[in-house]
Amino acid sequence: MPNLLIRNIHTLVQAETIRRSLVKGVDMASIPLLHEAYLLIENDRIAAFGPMAECPERADEILDATGRLVLPSWCDSHTHIVFAATREEEFVDRIRGLSYEEIAERGGGILNSARKLQAASEDELFVGAWGRLQEVIGMGTGAIEIKSGYGLTLESELKMLRVVRRLKEKSPIPVKATFLGAHAIPTAYKTCREDYISLVVNEMLPQVAGEGLADYCDVFCDQGFFTPEETDRILKAGWKWGLKPKIHANELGLTGGVQVGVANQAISVDHLEYTSEIEIEALKNSDTLPTLLPGCAFFLGIPFAPARQMMHAGLPVVLASDYNPGSCPSGNMPFVISLACAKMKMLPEEAVNAATLNGARAMELEADYGTIAVGKIANVFITTPMLSLAGLPYAFGSNVVEVVVLRGKRY
Repeated sequence: MPNLLIRNIHTLVQAETIRRSLVKGVDMASIPLLHEAYLLIENDRIAAFGPMAECPERADEILDATGRLVLPSWCDSHTHIVFAATREEEFVDRIRGLSYEEIAERGGGILNSARKLQAASEDELFVGAWGRLQEVIGMGTGAIEIKSGYGLTLESELKMLRVVRRLKEKSPIPVKATFLGAHAIPTAYKTCREDYISLVVNEMLPQVAGEGLADYCDVFCDQGFFTPEETDRILKAGWKWGLKPKIHANELGLTGGVQVGVANQAISVDHLEYTSEIEIEALKNSDTLPTLLPGCAFFLGIPFAPARQMMHAGLPVVLASDYNPGSCPSGNMPFVISLACAKMKMLPEEAVNAATLNGARAMELEADYGTIAVGKIANVFITTPMLSLAGLPYAFGSNVVEVVVLRGKRY
C-alpha cells in the first residue's frame, strides 16, 4: 500500500479527532491545531497524524515540513471559471466612475460575457477553464463549485455545463456544477422577461436535469436582475428537477434574496454585501449557509459583508472566491483569507474555518473534505515557512502555498 509521510510539521491545522460537519458562531474562533506533528497518508486517504514523538520511521515518500504549516485544501464553493474572455475594459470604466449596474445597463457585465461565450467553441472554453482550474489548485484549492450563467440561451448554457462536466471528468479535485441560467435577462428578452423565465423553467431546467449536468440551481436575485418572486418560481422548478438551490443574493441592495433563499431551503445564499438584522434573523432560523465573497467587494468597491455580526448571531459563515471575469477575476483563496481578516475583521481561525470545513459543507462535501481527519480524502497543502496561522493572512502579497498534495500524491 503506497503511502506518503509529512513530518516535522510546525503546525498541523484542522486536525480533528472528533468530526464536525460545520462550525458556527463563536466556535469559528477555535480551530484544532497540533504542533510538531506528522501526517501519514495511505493511498488517497488520511491514515494517521500525531506528535513527532510517535512518527513512523519509514514511508514510500517523505516530505519534510520543518517550520511550515499543513492545512486541508481550500473548498471554494462559488466560482464562474468557465468564460470566453476577460473584461478589463469594464474595470477601466469603473475607475472612471461607472457603477456595476450602469455598465450592465449599457450591455456590459454579464451580457458582455454572454456574447463572447456564445461565439466560443466548447473546446476553447474547456482549455481556458482548465488553465484557471490548474491556477487555483496551485493556490491550495482542493474542491470547487463552477456555475454556468454566461450562456443565456439553451444551447450555450448546455455548452457551459458540458464543459464543467469535462472538467469534472479530468480534474484531480472534486467539481460541483451549478446551473445559473437566471444570471441576467438577455437583451432580446428585455421587453418580454416573462418569456425568458419560461425558457429557463420549461426548457433549460428539464434538459439540464435530463443530461445530469448540474448539482444545483442558482438565480441572481438582486437589484436590476431577478425579483424574489421570479427567483421563487425558478427555485421551485429546480427542486422539481432535483436541483437544490444555491443563490446570489443582496450583492447590490437589500432585495429580499436571503429570505427567498431560506424559504426554498437553499444550501447557501451567496454575496450578502447588503445584510440587515432581518436577513440575519432569517438565516438563524434555517440551515442555509451565508457565503461571503470579499474578493468581489474589494474589486467592485462595494461594502464588505458583515461577517462579525453574522458570527455573533451564531451563523456558520462561508468564504469563497467568486472567480469570474467581471467582478472578481481571481481565484486566490489565500488573498480571500487576507481580505476577510483585514476588511471583515475575521480572525485567522474564523477565516480558515470558513474556507475549509464550512466551504466543504456548502458543496455537501464535508464527509470527505475540509479538515484533516482519519479516513478523509488527503487533499492538503504545505505552506512556506511561517510562525503561526496568522502568517497566512498577514503575507497577503506572497505565494504562501509551497507544496500541494491531492489524493495523497504531490501535485
